[in-house]
Amino acid sequence: MDEHLKDRLAFMGSLASGLAHEIKNPLSTMTITLGLLREDFESAESHRDRRTLRKIQLLEQEVARLETILADFLRFAGGHTVRPQLVDVNAWLGELLDFYEPSCDDAHVELVRQLGGGLPLVLLDTELMKQAVLNLFTNALQAMPAGGRLTVRTWFRGDRVRIDVSDTGGGIPAALMQKIWQVYFSTKERGSGLGLPTVRRIVAEHGGDVRIESRVGEGTLVSVLLPVPATMSGSEPLRLPGAAAAGDDALTTILAPPPGDAAGAAQEDRT
Repeated sequence: MDEHLKDRLAFMGSLASGLAHEIKNPLSTMTITLGLLREDFESAESHRDRRTLRKIQLLEQEVARLETILADFLRFAGGHTVRPQLVDVNAWLGELLDFYEPSCDDAHVELVRQLGGGLPLVLLDTELMKQAVLNLFTNALQAMPAGGRLTVRTWFRGDRVRIDVSDTGGGIPAALMQKIWQVYFSTKERGSGLGLPTVRRIVAEHGGDVRIESRVGEGTLVSVLLPVPATMSGSEPLRLPGAAAAGDDALTTILAPPPGDAAGAAQEDRT
């Protein structure tokens, strides 16, 4: 990417973030004002006042939705200052899973942990990566409205540590697989369409990559691949066939298993 294009993208990102912040202020004022109006009508007795209360509540819902969309946009468009530190992925992920497990219980989803041993330390901005991984957990949960199983697995090969997040939901139709990284594309009725693009951006800012494999009726596997500092990586290279850059729309799924999974290894060799 040439310097002129980089400067232009940086300017557009700064402009968009500034505009979003300006929109955020009146939205906050609207939220407060609508809350005060709702209090005035909560004890309404007449049909007209009760109808007004319902309208106020509807406006509150829509303003809250706008605030959510705006927050998602700021996370996506805002320039991230990555402050990495050497992190034990399993320890960090374990705390995240402890935090998220009650949400799984409420959704009747079994949380399965398969955290591999002997993982090297990786450089992570834990708060930024937390946004990305929690987004993947939430997507998985939303894909299983009737319950199911969420499996989180970690393993290491060559110069990459891999975090796999898989669900037993309905899967993603093949026709939609090429669209899932597009900004504002969403299959959810009230989705912002910024979740996965934000995940991809955060992972790319760590020098990593994201891959998705999905089968309709079986579920979806999302893999986050994070580089290991050169002095800590082993001698065996990790083959990532067709690995795409963060902004490349051409996705290549990888089905590589943890070491010892012969069937999956055969699949990787055929890719």
